[in-house]
Amino acid sequence: MIRVLGIPYDASSSFLRGPAKGPDAILRALRSPSANMWSESGVDLGNAPWEDAGEVDFRTPGGTVWSGDEAEARARETERDLITARIGAELGAGNRLLSLGGDHSVTLPILRAYGRAFPDLTVVQLDAHADLYDSFEGDRFSHGCPFARIMEEGLVSRLIQLGVRTLTGEQTVVRDRFGVETCRMDDSEPVMPDLTGPVYLSLDLDVLDPAFAPGVSHHEPGGLSTRAVLGLLGRLRGRLVGADIVELNPDRDVQDVTAMVAAKFAREILAMLIDSQDA
Repeated sequence: MIRVLGIPYDASSSFLRGPAKGPDAILRALRSPSANMWSESGVDLGNAPWEDAGEVDFRTPGGTVWSGDEAEARARETERDLITARIGAELGAGNRLLSLGGDHSVTLPILRAYGRAFPDLTVVQLDAHADLYDSFEGDRFSHGCPFARIMEEGLVSRLIQLGVRTLTGEQTVVRDRFGVETCRMDDSEPVMPDLTGPVYLSLDLDVLDPAFAPGVSHHEPGGLSTRAVLGLLGRLRGRLVGADIVELNPDRDVQDVTAMVAAKFAREILAMLIDSQDA
């Protein structure tokens, strides 16, 4: 079964909080009567085999009590473990997931489960940022660092980044160390490479130019149009086994424009997951 899982988490965000409200906003937009449930590829999601899986429950039973910085670090570690456990349970039940974040740090615990389930996994990351900092603002698990940790832990065989336009010298060193394929934005739009085997898609909404997606925490001018991202999705090959959409910040959105864009992407990705499962 294809399932949509909310991950309302933004404790690893820098600059602004708000993406924890993203899953609810995307689902409300997906169900909005202002649009229908058909994908552009011709799948009627109103009658297709997918379901709402609810949200990751971050409530934990009482246990050891820590204090100060240790308490914060232990809490974040526990939350990551809860995400991995939930994803692992879903995969163990034979489900495939579209996860709705949340900030981009959630992709690390997601891929801890996916990496075990799918050897030789390729990840396609659509993002304004490479998220390859070894540490950001003193946090190795910041939303600026997940793909450095993912590559360190050997969770994927290939990481392809499209739409990046903020690559720093520090991140370039990490990119080169792990052989990450980073396609930086220039005068031409990125091209989806040829893919085989299992593929996981991670879509950070700030890959879009702020004109198309004002509802993100980090506005990065010079990004892709909504149509360009839809084109990349349409050209993604390989067997799509999972995906996430992250970094919607409803507190910065304008009349739910970005939420509706995220819902549009969700429809297309759900259709792709359904087609991949049937293949």
